Amino acid sequence: MIFSSMTFLWIFLPILLGLYFISKEKYRNIILLVFSLIFYSWGEPQYIILMLISILVNYIFGIILDKCKDKTKRRIVLITAILFDLGLLGYFKYFNFFVTNINKLFGNTILPIKEIILPIGISFYTFQIISYIVDLYRKEIKVQKNILNLALYITFFPQLIAGPIVKYHDIDKQLQKREITIEKFALGIKRFVYGLSKKVIISNSLAFVADYIFDSQITSINMPISWIGAICYTLQIYFDFSGYSDMAIGLGKMFGFEFMENFNLPYVSKSITEFWRRWHISLSTWFKEYLYIPLGGNRKGKFRTLINLAIVFLATGFWHGASWNFIIWGAYNGFFLIIERIKLKELLDKNKFKLINHIYSLLIIVVGWVFFRANGLKQAIKYLKVMFIPSNEKCYFDLDIIINNKNILIFIIAILFSGIIQYIFNKLKNKEKIINIYQKYLEAIVISILMFICIMMLASNTYNPFIYFRF
Repeated sequence: MIFSSMTFLWIFLPILLGLYFISKEKYRNIILLVFSLIFYSWGEPQYIILMLISILVNYIFGIILDKCKDKTKRRIVLITAILFDLGLLGYFKYFNFFVTNINKLFGNTILPIKEIILPIGISFYTFQIISYIVDLYRKEIKVQKNILNLALYITFFPQLIAGPIVKYHDIDKQLQKREITIEKFALGIKRFVYGLSKKVIISNSLAFVADYIFDSQITSINMPISWIGAICYTLQIYFDFSGYSDMAIGLGKMFGFEFMENFNLPYVSKSITEFWRRWHISLSTWFKEYLYIPLGGNRKGKFRTLINLAIVFLATGFWHGASWNFIIWGAYNGFFLIIERIKLKELLDKNKFKLINHIYSLLIIVVGWVFFRANGLKQAIKYLKVMFIPSNEKCYFDLDIIINNKNILIFIIAILFSGIIQYIFNKLKNKEKIINIYQKYLEAIVISILMFICIMMLASNTYNPFIYFRF
């Protein structure tokens, strides 16, 4: 089930909200847990057992960690728990990747490929489980003795499938008690509608253009068309993923939860370092807390810091998918972070012409997304060649299929709302007055119109799954 579906909007969510608010507080977590399991099993019922086993095993590991006082034994329990969690993730997500590459390395088929279906959201909920175990090992939290509350933390439907990744220490107290007010509920609705609009109105429209270009024969596109495809995908993935995060945060608010922000206008960045502080913040902070700092962070000298950065971004790429193009994408981002850490960031900060910094950052980002979107490393390399190497060959691409008034309008809106509008607004002297007027007189109208447009577009089946569902 996805948020941008009629089933969710008109059946699942209304029934859940009704039951949740007529129930006593002590039953609300159970209601959320049951509906979260229904939400997850809607599309893949066979993998609900896997998730429940994972919850039970980690619950037991947590109890053992809490009772164990010996440092060595605690470390053994921690390592065993992490190996179990990563083992499940590794089998379902990476088994065939390793088998394929081993077979290529030895030049024949010595290991069989298995038909393994990747459970939706396994990368996200695995990291959440590890967060709980590590926080408990570090004694930053108390053990969760109520298995239902632990299960709710792992399975809570708003952020279960595509984030944001919620760290246990950020939500521990909210699992026990949380405040629900009319104002907070209304804010949740607004946030959800804005996120739904990002997905349905903007991202889905851009997806048609990006997919059509990337899925075309590489010989049928030329340099301008390849750039159109890359830029459309750059905007598509932002509005798709940030839209999902907005909906997840909004839904959380409706039930009294506060989730961390996952995006902060990443395309206004003036460096790749800044971009990764603004993009997929929950993943970046997860890797920082649970990998970068344990590796030594920046505490063991400059060279070791650079090595740690390289490891983190190779892991970031590999987390996104079992394919060489994701690994290269992670290494590519890590490379620019490293050269910025060595010297480039200092030069960028000193540069008075900040537009150059923005152009540099956007160029690196757009090129990076080609590795992310391409159907394999070979296609990514061929696509980049078309982007940067002019060709005299005649182009047979039919532009009329993708260029029309609607797509042009959506493209302009996407560019404006990926940072330009916010930048202009922040420069206005009377912005607080404008906010007050908007919220008092216009916001309800805007939200109603956006919701109506989304429903009309969904009714005509013009939607596609969220990009991050496959991770």
